[in-house]
Amino acid sequence: MTVIRQADFIESIADALQYISYYHPLDYVKAVEDAYNREQNPAAKDAMAQILINSRMSAEGRRPICQDTGIVTCFVKVGMDVKWDNTALTVQEMVDEGTRQAYLNSDNPLRASIVADPAGARKNTKDNTPSVVHIDLVAGDKIEVMIAAKGGGSENKSKMAMLNPSDDIVEWIKKTVPTMGAGWCPPGMLGIGIGGTAEKAAVMAKESLMDPVDMPALMEKGAETTDEQLRIDIYNAVNDLGIGAQGLGGLTTVVDIKIKSCPTHAASKPVVLIPNCAATRHAHFFLDGSGPANLQPPKLEDWPKVTWELGENVRRVNIDNCTKADIADWKAGETVLLSGKILTGRDAAHKRIKDMLDRGEGLPEGVDFTNRFIYYVGPVDAVGDEVVGPAGPTTATRMDKFTDMMLEQTGLIGMIGKSERGPATVDSIAKQKAVYLMAVGGAAYLVSKAIKKSRVVAFEDLGMEAIYEFEVEDMPVSVAVDSTGNNVHETGPAIWRGKIADAKKAK
Repeated sequence: MTVIRQADFIESIADALQYISYYHPLDYVKAVEDAYNREQNPAAKDAMAQILINSRMSAEGRRPICQDTGIVTCFVKVGMDVKWDNTALTVQEMVDEGTRQAYLNSDNPLRASIVADPAGARKNTKDNTPSVVHIDLVAGDKIEVMIAAKGGGSENKSKMAMLNPSDDIVEWIKKTVPTMGAGWCPPGMLGIGIGGTAEKAAVMAKESLMDPVDMPALMEKGAETTDEQLRIDIYNAVNDLGIGAQGLGGLTTVVDIKIKSCPTHAASKPVVLIPNCAATRHAHFFLDGSGPANLQPPKLEDWPKVTWELGENVRRVNIDNCTKADIADWKAGETVLLSGKILTGRDAAHKRIKDMLDRGEGLPEGVDFTNRFIYYVGPVDAVGDEVVGPAGPTTATRMDKFTDMMLEQTGLIGMIGKSERGPATVDSIAKQKAVYLMAVGGAAYLVSKAIKKSRVVAFEDLGMEAIYEFEVEDMPVSVAVDSTGNNVHETGPAIWRGKIADAKKAK
């Protein structure tokens, strides 16, 4: 009978969540490095360079890889020969206490993103609890823990289907992945659960993402099971779509496909797809009664020495005196370095602005969007001498419903975020002669280094969703939708899907 101290379990959870906030799994780093070296689309290659540079910077600085430090999901397999030193807390309560300690750590505070009353007030719980915990009783005298922090941008792109028994899973995936857009921040992984019931398939899909990247080894040895062959077939089919890094078009959309399956009803074929983004964060450890888990830091020399090169089409812009006339000649795909003052705002701030405008109150005091840019971001709190914590972009698509209002009623001329915009929003951007700029998702610490000053200007009670004013210097973005409506998230994948198909025909 192994005795596990609850204090050791809690400490291990807290340590693991801190660890994964700034250390990418090295198998993922290696996979992105390989994809970077193979990539032929300069825009996608540039995005992966920023992801790799940000990854090393986060490891060196021990600060979050991504500003969305995620919702905690924890799989706990408790051996039936394990005894706890006391029963003061349940497993759920212990995971929550470890989460609370990790996210409130003063040396590396993590962004609290969990809201209670999800269908109503959506009030932030302030400590990122409760966590999502899956508990299994298994044979043995140890505890196995797999824990992850999953960002909302990728989680929101999860898909489910109750297929007919004769339906082709690969074909469903090929039709489904393009509908997910780029908000899940490729290149990443797709976790797929097949069988059981609807909820079982979803849990299996999530658990599959805890496994390390091993697609190159699988391709080399060849498939030995149905699931292994499916992994290879889906990997090839998804990359043939040409979606590429950040949805810009390219050779690599996924670095691996993970599958877990189990028996199902003869009339059923449940399939759940859950993507993992460029901020892949998970840890796996065991407790045997000897103390808390000992997670060994990776060596910094294991990161690739990638540099970010500015291309010839880089445009440096002072946005403090920018007008619609100035942005009229910015072209889709161009790299722009922004300097000057930008305002921030995301879901809650946009909703509050809409309510104020609907009531005829105007914008909050001190907020003027005339000829200005808004950055869709919810930053991590600063520590030490930081101006702001990691501050990468959030998914711009969620703000589509507010875009007409912002462009027509506030004087806004530009938006900055990640992923694509919907067709109606692209039309609105073209109609208003505005622009949409894209920052790289998964490069939050790198982006934060371009922010030289930060202050809250409105809605302070919203925490990370408040409106900030950032003063930036050479903040790297690319023109995703220009003032005429040219859209790289449409043209890029289409071009590269064709190139990939032509290359295969030529073989």
